[in-house]
Amino acid sequence: MTLEANDLLLFARVVEEGSFSKAAERLGVPKSTLSRRISALEAQLGERLILRTTRKLTVTDLGQNVLLHAQHVQEEVNATLALTQHRQADPNGKLKVSMPADFANHEMSELLSDFISKYPSVNLELDLSPRRVDLIGENFDVAIRVGDLPDDASLAARGLVRFSIGMYAAPSYLQVHGMPAEPEALMEHDCLRLTARNGELAVWRMEKDGAAWEGIPPGRASANSPELLTRLAVRGKGIIMLADHFAGHHVRSGALTPVLEDWKLPDVNVWAVFPGRRLMPARTRVFLDALQAEFSGPRCLKMQDQVNTCKTERRTSKAL
Repeated sequence: MTLEANDLLLFARVVEEGSFSKAAERLGVPKSTLSRRISALEAQLGERLILRTTRKLTVTDLGQNVLLHAQHVQEEVNATLALTQHRQADPNGKLKVSMPADFANHEMSELLSDFISKYPSVNLELDLSPRRVDLIGENFDVAIRVGDLPDDASLAARGLVRFSIGMYAAPSYLQVHGMPAEPEALMEHDCLRLTARNGELAVWRMEKDGAAWEGIPPGRASANSPELLTRLAVRGKGIIMLADHFAGHHVRSGALTPVLEDWKLPDVNVWAVFPGRRLMPARTRVFLDALQAEFSGPRCLKMQDQVNTCKTERRTSKAL
């Protein structure tokens, strides 16, 4: 025999109010529905719980015992509601987040430090591996992903930032190998190639004035870490395809020089991806809000200003 906990709660409310009519009014259900549910509970138990007369209700001996259990159920329901309300008001618990290591090191340290200070009851667990985690299967709350997203109805996403992409090389490399004049000339150079999550080399795509080129140029080094490839590029080991934001300070210091800057490469979007559920834990909600504020606030505008300034300086230098 299986009892419906909700029927016990209805029974407790009837006893508490001392009347089917008052209980039905408080619960917002028809009196006939409430009476039918209590009768069904009595039939299931095989004994009367309440003796009903036109003037009053009398709780039977069995009813008194059942009432104790029903009140315990009510206490557990109230405790669960209180816990939920507390969790929504005060974010806490484990927040499991996946993000690329390079992105975490370059862009997230300040945000994560502020988040840890602001929410001391949240335990932050970061996975910085390059793999694309299974958010639902591995119980992740948020994943930061770069590039195109697969179509997955079980997940939701917020766009964080869009990075423009360029090609760069160290002056020492260009002095030895020369500056490529067109994309096809990349096939005669050493390029530092990014490895995608599937283990394949990322295709280089670019366009200019309606013309387009794509291919995988040759090179002696490839990696799934843009940071490592950037360090190799600075040391003169080849041409790299890199977000303008990350290349900016290397260009200003003279460590890197733009290559084929008249050709435009596709921008890259950065997303916050999370399980598409309606009831979101407070810890997830405040972390998503922090991400959104970070990448739409003054710091992100400063990032774009630096990129625009760097591009202006390059065009001015080229014209001179």
